[in-house]
Amino acid sequence: MRPFPRKVSAYMVALLLSGSGCLLAQSAGSSGTVTGTVTDSTSAAVAGATVVIQNTTSGVDRTVKADGLGQFRFPNVPYNPYQLVVTSPGFAPGNQRVDVRSPIPVAVTVVLSIAAAGDSVTVEASAGDLVENSATFHVDIDRELFDKLPLESQSSSVSSLLTLASPGVSADSNGLFHGLGDHAENAFYVDGQPVTDQQSKVFSNQLPLSAIQSLQVISGAPPAEFGEKTSLVASITTRSGEGVTTPKGEVGASYGSFGSSTASVDLAAGSKRFGNFVAADFLDTGRFLDPSEFVVFHDKGNVENLFDRVDIQPNDKNSLHVNFDLTRSWFQTPNSYDNLNLHSQTGAAIGNTDQRAKIGTLNVAPFLTHTISDTTLVTVGAWVRRDHFDYYPSNNPFADFYGNGNLQTESISQDRSLTNTGSRADFNYSHGVHNLKVGTSYQQTFLKENFNLGIVDPFLNAPCLNAAGAPVVGFNNPSQCVAAGYAPNTAANPAASAPFNPLLGCLDLTRPNPAASDGCPGTLATPFLFRGHTDIKLASLYGQDALTFGNLAVNLGIRGDLYNGLSISRQVQPRVGISYNVPKAGTVARISYARTMETPFNENLVLSSKGCSYAVIAALVPCIPANFNAGFRNEFHGGIEQSIGKHFVFNGDYLLKYTHNGYDFSVLGATPITFPIEWHNSKISGFAFRTSVPNFHGFSAFNVMSSVAARFFPPQIGGLGATNTGGAPFRIDHDEKFNQTTNVQYQHKKDGPWASLNWRFDSGSVAGSVPFATDTTTPVNLSGLTADEQLQSGLECGTQRPTLTTPLTTCAPSLYHSSLVSIPAPGTENDDHNPPRIAPRNLFDVSLGQDSIFHSFLRHSILRSDSQTLSAQLTVVNMTNKVALYNFLSTFSGTHYVTPRTLTAEVSFHF
Repeated sequence: MRPFPRKVSAYMVALLLSGSGCLLAQSAGSSGTVTGTVTDSTSAAVAGATVVIQNTTSGVDRTVKADGLGQFRFPNVPYNPYQLVVTSPGFAPGNQRVDVRSPIPVAVTVVLSIAAAGDSVTVEASAGDLVENSATFHVDIDRELFDKLPLESQSSSVSSLLTLASPGVSADSNGLFHGLGDHAENAFYVDGQPVTDQQSKVFSNQLPLSAIQSLQVISGAPPAEFGEKTSLVASITTRSGEGVTTPKGEVGASYGSFGSSTASVDLAAGSKRFGNFVAADFLDTGRFLDPSEFVVFHDKGNVENLFDRVDIQPNDKNSLHVNFDLTRSWFQTPNSYDNLNLHSQTGAAIGNTDQRAKIGTLNVAPFLTHTISDTTLVTVGAWVRRDHFDYYPSNNPFADFYGNGNLQTESISQDRSLTNTGSRADFNYSHGVHNLKVGTSYQQTFLKENFNLGIVDPFLNAPCLNAAGAPVVGFNNPSQCVAAGYAPNTAANPAASAPFNPLLGCLDLTRPNPAASDGCPGTLATPFLFRGHTDIKLASLYGQDALTFGNLAVNLGIRGDLYNGLSISRQVQPRVGISYNVPKAGTVARISYARTMETPFNENLVLSSKGCSYAVIAALVPCIPANFNAGFRNEFHGGIEQSIGKHFVFNGDYLLKYTHNGYDFSVLGATPITFPIEWHNSKISGFAFRTSVPNFHGFSAFNVMSSVAARFFPPQIGGLGATNTGGAPFRIDHDEKFNQTTNVQYQHKKDGPWASLNWRFDSGSVAGSVPFATDTTTPVNLSGLTADEQLQSGLECGTQRPTLTTPLTTCAPSLYHSSLVSIPAPGTENDDHNPPRIAPRNLFDVSLGQDSIFHSFLRHSILRSDSQTLSAQLTVVNMTNKVALYNFLSTFSGTHYVTPRTLTAEVSFHF
């Protein structure tokens, strides 16, 4: 590991000073506080007044009672503009706008006048309240908005929520999503703690949705406080028990398709200066991961999670906030029909593939806030987060060899951990036209990567070839071939397409006596052992200021990052945005620019960087040596937010992103070991829109849509699995021409029955290696796909369809088609302009529920107060049981089907 360069401190100080005159953007941090006093016209306190804070677009709607001194407090309020409405018997309602833009508390005084005859209470947003004068395109989602949203995945519910409710997100399998054309270039900031590593359920355990109060999803140019992975930033505010003087909670359970069951409990309790929120969740299911077959087998999994947030405010100047999260998941790797292994050297059945994985996640994050004055405060925080991933092969390693002999050729195990430690300090100042934040952070990520690999395919590295040039099993080295009547599989043999490699022979578990191979230690085959570790350091300084001049908002800022990993990169990143509000028209127009540094993925970074130096790995996988320099990106955004009347708002954005050193993922052979690779550059462009109808007499709706073109340009400049060292650009599998989600909700009265419907349309991402017709006369060669892969891709030749025992071999171009993959017409395939794609799909989900069932009866028999209720809901995912793919033979993730029709019934007790 390289040490930090000398004079780093001077460099970082100079960087901060250079930005002191042009500091950026509106803080998009976590949450703030609204406090106030309710008085009458004589300045006497109005005790017991009802105070409501509301943002109809994000869904925030909270109510408190003023105390005996007329004082009220709303803690943990996400950054946004709000409408504050105060009512009290005998007084006319008070109504004013409140902007929460930083953690500095917002103090208001509401003066109520004596009610006149006919005064009524109306809590309704005006047209101006529906739009926000911000230069950064973002979406605000509160718990009230997503609580009734039918979600596809229970084990990665945050990913499901972002895919459905955020524009510019392309759905992928296993809780993965592509934010605005990038692979996993996403960041989650949980109460200010950055989490920039991959959050799909095959890499890490996500924060449970039960712990989340609200999200601000930034799709536009990111403010300067956000670094590393910034294509999509989700700033998350967790739930708190602060101010909950009467304990509130929920106990729930559900059961559904695939034997899926859940149990959950959460509790919020506190006082004026203390709060504790705790949530525990359990999931057990027969369909944990998205398999490569529509029919599910060998796909069990479970998750146990405990989340606890503690808030302590010993005095008016100081507060402490601590998050604790402990999660464990265990799951099987789904089998395909190709995994139903009937092959061995003797032809005897040796059992099905039984690969499994376990992930443990621990996170502790304390943050301390000190208020200096009414306009200034300082926040200091630290965190430790650890993901420990274990992958287990089948007990019989030969069961890991797929039945067709050309898929997974290795049996592999892995023990990998990622420990991220860090600290962060922010200085916040909010007064007049300024909303200033200056901060610094330091992170150190410790990586440990261990795996064992043994070859279980006797044909992969055969020493001998028969007369037809086919490999022959049962031999140790080429010197034994001639005596047995076969030809040596060496470079001197013209028929040898892959000459025998003695290094691979030493770890070939199928050899009868591998010690006879050249240079093999011992008397038995020995799996290859890889042991890698390093630590990644990242030091950052940032400053940002959101300047407001009437209807004009100017966001200015700068960020400096010093990345010290397997390479060293330092970048200064200016960021700027301008927006203008036309209140009478309900219009906000905006433009913005950001320079960002894109750091390499941490998962198996050492393997991909150093694998080339291992002859065994280089023999198995093509390799380009690289230390993975951090990429840099210039991105431009332009958009508009428009309200129409009081009940409709449109928010749209157009983007251009140019990246040098663009990152993606590849895979070690056909194993589950994935790792980063680096391309020369990428260009991503497109649009993202969101329209919403805030709650109107129980009816609400939103629609998100996007079109994102993701073009990558060779050569590949680093990493294992090199596939393209030059040539034309290509569309990567994050590219999708169009997708949209529409959600419609209706609830009859506040506690009445409700319904929520999703309609998701995906035009289809770029698919993997699908055979295509080069012209209108040459038959299409299908021999490169197994029978199962042909079935998975829905291939047909006229009326002829493959079976598991009878694959298609060739097909006339005029008869060749697929029901699950869109294949270019004969002679039109082009990796850049017309690649194969997953076929378009429409998916429909619905939830039906009742928030208060049997309330009148239970209140007199079981329940002890009106605050205790029972609720029930039924959720149906993929109502039409649509057979469709997420991806097919993706370089990174393989083949996966969308979830079949799934029914889940849930009952909860609220108190």
